[in-house]
Amino acid sequence: MRPSRRQFLHLLSTLPLASASLKSFAAAEANRESRIADIIREYSAQGYHRTGTAVDTVSGAWLSDRIQDMGVMPFMDPIELDRVNVLYASFDFGNLTIEGVPLYDCAYTDVAGITGRLGDLGSDADIGVIMLPPSTSSPAHTRLDEVRRTTRHKGIIIVSDSSYPLDGIATLNAEDFRSPVGPPTLQIANEHWQSLQDAIAQGQEGTLVAFCEHSPSKAYNVSARIDGSDPDLAPMVIMTPRSGWWRCASERGGGIALFLELMRDLIANPPQRDVIFTANSGHELSHLGLDQMLHENPTLARDAFIWIHLGANFAATGSQVRLQYSSQGIKNLTRRFLEQGRLVPGVETPIENRPLGEARNIYDARGNFLSLLGNNPLFHHPDDRWPDAVDIATTARWTDAFSNIILSLSRA
Repeated sequence: MRPSRRQFLHLLSTLPLASASLKSFAAAEANRESRIADIIREYSAQGYHRTGTAVDTVSGAWLSDRIQDMGVMPFMDPIELDRVNVLYASFDFGNLTIEGVPLYDCAYTDVAGITGRLGDLGSDADIGVIMLPPSTSSPAHTRLDEVRRTTRHKGIIIVSDSSYPLDGIATLNAEDFRSPVGPPTLQIANEHWQSLQDAIAQGQEGTLVAFCEHSPSKAYNVSARIDGSDPDLAPMVIMTPRSGWWRCASERGGGIALFLELMRDLIANPPQRDVIFTANSGHELSHLGLDQMLHENPTLARDAFIWIHLGANFAATGSQVRLQYSSQGIKNLTRRFLEQGRLVPGVETPIENRPLGEARNIYDARGNFLSLLGNNPLFHHPDDRWPDAVDIATTARWTDAFSNIILSLSRA
């Protein structure tokens, strides 16, 4: 039974700090770090984790095997989708031919592409050009979204920010995957940015090719459940995305490693309430997997005791960890446990603001949540790979803190 809001906040205020008798830290800290490193290394080595691809399927089976090795029954729940297959994607201007990655939620060209005058985004040019900073909440991203819906551009070129390495493309998520919007749009690396600016100043033309097809495909959510001793208590849900554009070592690997560590600790310290685990594909395609999970469980977003969102980038080298809460009570509880580990978040999303990542789905349903994520100098970039992109020691410290939080909430 889901407690009322008043009961929920009272429970949070009275929870004890994790007891020394709990077995969550029976293993040495070095073992925790070693397990986390193993998971992220294996995940990164699998390849590009795009939804509905062979790598995505193999990665789901690998995660299921890891869960089963701990004695918990995993499930691979299929998601039907029309996958975007990129047949040819390039941008030609001057004497340059540049390979690119199209958006996965726009219109596409034929094999000949679109040729026209180059200009800044929002100008009267045939092909609008913009360089985007890493932060998806930047004014430039807002401007791009507006122009895609209102522009007369025949095509758009998005250039990865100059803060990224020269030779990789930092891709955007497809927030309109189910209902594509805007003209053909191609994403390219920043190494030819100055040449492109010169071409715009000279009124040169370019040719954009985003030749793609859609094909029926399947992706999989990986789920599991640890039964609590009191079935009358509302369940807790622990969720993490498991798909992304590239190898996603620090973007997604940290969440998957923490997901498995929390499962391990709950097996060693059986909960009173049921704990549902869900690792969802379709993250980069507007949270496709979580949307399906919520569609199949229409009351869970609102009725769960709390959702724990293990989001992007908190494992990244140089990450500024962000926490998000649905209430002041959850924020106060979290701070109590963080003080034990001398941890302080770099950023906290104001409670009244719609949160980032999959926590937004729970916010929209007026559910309770605690969300862990961060920023990343290699966000959505192919150089986000093992080992340099990952800070294992810091990830282990946040894992210890969240283990204590989850163990206490599972007994509330």
